[in-house]
Amino acid sequence: MGLSDRVRLGLLTRWVTPALVDEVLGGCRKRDRRPGALPAGFTVYFTLALALFHQDSYDDVAENLTGAIAGMGEHIPNRASFTRARERLGPEVLEMLFRRLAGPLAPPGLAGSFWRGMRLAAVDGFLLDVPDNEANRHAFGGPKDSRGKPGGFPQVRVVTLTETGTHAAIDARVGGFNGGERDLAVAMATSADGMLVIMDRGFPGVELWKAYTTAGAHLLLRARSCVARRPVQRLPDGTYLARMNLGGQKGAHPGGVLVRVIEYRVDGGEVIRLLTDLFDTDTYPADELAALYHERWEAESSYRQLKTFQRGRQEVLRSADPALVRQEVWAHLIVHYCLTGIIMRLADGHGIDPDRISFVKVLKHARRSVIRQCADTPAKIGKFLALLSAKVCRKLDNGTRRLREADRFLKRPNSLYSYRPKDQQRAPARRVPAKAITLQPTMIQ
Repeated sequence: MGLSDRVRLGLLTRWVTPALVDEVLGGCRKRDRRPGALPAGFTVYFTLALALFHQDSYDDVAENLTGAIAGMGEHIPNRASFTRARERLGPEVLEMLFRRLAGPLAPPGLAGSFWRGMRLAAVDGFLLDVPDNEANRHAFGGPKDSRGKPGGFPQVRVVTLTETGTHAAIDARVGGFNGGERDLAVAMATSADGMLVIMDRGFPGVELWKAYTTAGAHLLLRARSCVARRPVQRLPDGTYLARMNLGGQKGAHPGGVLVRVIEYRVDGGEVIRLLTDLFDTDTYPADELAALYHERWEAESSYRQLKTFQRGRQEVLRSADPALVRQEVWAHLIVHYCLTGIIMRLADGHGIDPDRISFVKVLKHARRSVIRQCADTPAKIGKFLALLSAKVCRKLDNGTRRLREADRFLKRPNSLYSYRPKDQQRAPARRVPAKAITLQPTMIQ
């Protein structure tokens, strides 16, 4: 029995099975051709473990994986051996592994996951800091200060199609800081068939609209005031039809698409404009769509789990090479999906909303399962899951989640090195007034 057959990722092995890993390695034509080198199967699990134990060193992660195997603790390879093994593996294996695993997890009837027969999903993106070197900056780009000089770390951009009811990633794309979120979102259109996809105001565009509607998806997008602002037809409920056109074209340009515009206010605040392809006012009421838009925040909650808890607050990815950066990002997405699967299994077993299961505590238990090597046999997997299930009511259940009340503030500016003339006074911070989030749609006639 080889090393790759003996090392497992605890609870995560229930999804990332050895058979699946071997199948993906075969599909990517990654074979062990160098005698004495770390095997590809072990490298897959090691790369996933780097994401699970992001704050640990290579040596510590290797000890977590092999510490319970007799005779292995004293023969851990050095860092260079692990790096070379990761380079041989490349990012394609982890990307294909993610695509084989990813998909919706919500069972029929789960609150916040379906609306009028359509599965709810949200598209959004986030950025991850990567080590600052010439290769990473050239491959991904990064924020710049007012003089055009690099300001802060290079950053890799991740855009996901996320199931709102479970936080499970249905699809994802990885790009650079300078690449647009919209282009990455367009590439995921085929994965949204039969879903109602919610997006923020940075995404509306004719190309994206056509890509998703052609793929069989429906859209609910927030838009800026300049998009589709000329009514073509007033509808009985106060909403109206308008044409969203190609950028820079006149209002009657034939390349545009017809959309339904929903406008409302929240407690007398700013006007919020939504665009949708659901034209039937009786079947798809405007007030329900307006309330439904706020499910988009579930994608932000998913990103918080990955960026703040799983990766660590303001942590920089460990990979110094662009290919390994992409490999590491896919590993983080796989680990997060597996942890979401554990949460769904626990929630389904107890008949409670998955939002009530603590992601942080499940993450800690998953890490302990690796250290204890509890996944050597299927029986031990079942035993550990039973132990975890027994703790749902006592420790893992956070109770009903509170509604979001605080305004969003940029806690970590993109650039820490912005230029300011010596004699110029720093402008005082402008405080954004708080707004209640209770939805009270007021249709604008």
